[in-house]
Amino acid sequence: MNSYKEQSFKEQIHECHKHIQKITIAKQHLSKYMPLTVKQYSNLNDIDLSFVDQLIFRFSKLQDTLGEKIFPSVLTLSEEDIKRKTFIDILNRLEELDIINKNEWLKLRETRNEIAHEYSFNKEEVIESITNVFNASSDLIEFFNDTYLFCQQKFTFLNSIN
Repeated sequence: MNSYKEQSFKEQIHECHKHIQKITIAKQHLSKYMPLTVKQYSNLNDIDLSFVDQLIFRFSKLQDTLGEKIFPSVLTLSEEDIKRKTFIDILNRLEELDIINKNEWLKLRETRNEIAHEYSFNKEEVIESITNVFNASSDLIEFFNDTYLFCQQKFTFLNSIN
C-alpha cells in the first residue's frame, strides 16, 4: 500500500471522529429541548443556538467527509479503480460489499439538504430541519462506525489508530 494514501486515510478517519465528538456534545446539550417546539425554539439563547449550529455544521461535515473522502478511499485502498465511477456507482459498490445501504444514505443526504432552510422565516420548517438532523445524526454516525469497522478488518494499517 501507498503510505501516503494510508496516512491520508488515517487523517480522514481522525476528522470523522472529531465531527462525531462535536455532534455528540451538541446532542447532549440539545437533548433537553427535544422534541423541539416553536416556543422552545423561540426561547433558545445564543449558547443554545450555537449548539444547534454546531450540530448542523458537524452533521454536514461528517457527511461530506464520508461521501467525498472515506467512501472513495475505501475502494481505492481495496485497489479498485474508481476513476470513472460516479458517486452512485461508488455507493452501489459499497452496498455490494455490505458496508452501507445506499437508499438510507440518500435519505440522509435529503436531510442534509433540508438544512438549507435552517434560517427560513418559517419556524416550523426550521424546527423540523433541526429535529431531523438531531435524529438522523445517530444514523450518520452508524454509517461511519460500520464503514470504520469494515476498514479495521480489511486494512491492518488502521490498527495503529486509537
